Amino acid sequence: MRRVIYRDETGFTALRDEWNALLARTVFDTLFLTWEWQSTWWAHLGNGQLWLLAWRDEDEEGDLIGIAPLYLETSESGERRLTLVGCLEVSDYLDLIVAAGREPQVYLALLDWLSGDEAPAWDVLDLCNLPESSQSHRLLPELARARGYAVTTLVEDVCPIIDLPDSWETYLTMLSKKQRHEVRRKLRRAKAAGRVTWYIVDSTHDLAAEMDDFIKLHRLSQPEKDQFMEPEMQAFFHAAARVALDAGWLQLSFLEVNGEKAATMLCFDYSDTIMVYNSGYDPRRYRALSPGIVLLTYCIRHAIELGRARFDFLQGDEVYKYRFGARETKVYRTLIARQEV
Repeated sequence: MRRVIYRDETGFTALRDEWNALLARTVFDTLFLTWEWQSTWWAHLGNGQLWLLAWRDEDEEGDLIGIAPLYLETSESGERRLTLVGCLEVSDYLDLIVAAGREPQVYLALLDWLSGDEAPAWDVLDLCNLPESSQSHRLLPELARARGYAVTTLVEDVCPIIDLPDSWETYLTMLSKKQRHEVRRKLRRAKAAGRVTWYIVDSTHDLAAEMDDFIKLHRLSQPEKDQFMEPEMQAFFHAAARVALDAGWLQLSFLEVNGEKAATMLCFDYSDTIMVYNSGYDPRRYRALSPGIVLLTYCIRHAIELGRARFDFLQGDEVYKYRFGARETKVYRTLIARQEV
């Protein structure tokens, strides 16, 4: 294999035309590892030194087979940590981007680089938000331990997922009798309050204005969300929504009650999956109507109508996700500590 190292944003430019094609050949193709998401995250939230490593076959075609999107930060205590681009609570799945079946070669090449002169001085390689199917919490730790590294793997969180059936009626049979009753009761109560409509934002809407409304409802819904949505994060959400809309991945929806926006859900439609990225509602005016649950119900039904295979709630083990029929999948973290000299 041939390795190419990029030390700044020019790496995103150089790899743009091949990035997503490689991602499509991995064991877990996720929006959070697309060129669009990774480059947007770095532009708005990235800190430290960028290290984009790419590996290609040595043959004439020189096919791209691996990307390690990393950045180096030094903590206040002096620890030098190499981390995956995107590893800041806004990217629910991350990983090294490696063509399926080529993981052993790329992982060994990464370990060679980490122990060589071309790598920066580092103390810990931190691979966060690894999906269940990733070899980065299975094979990579084995290879790293064989090289003498201290390795820790742990379950970081869970992502509850609904495996969608082919019809809404079949989906309802997957729920408990109590939950079916609750869903129908909340839908009836919302409709009794007046004119209830919902829509998904598309290219005919003013996306910036719709995102402003999303952010407003998001901040209203919980004090923690209000604190989270600082100006820097608002700018990232606006940019991420724009690139997702342009790519055909955005599913930003609103529930309106008598013409007023009561709830919102920011989802992504990617790789046969609807992913629930974030949400919000106005508790002061509409708490009694459970507008978030009503909108969620509409979104699940719409996902089934679209023929999607999965409805992914992303990270978090909130009880309502399981009540809607989700099964639990785990998200892992692998920490590899530098060898002592």
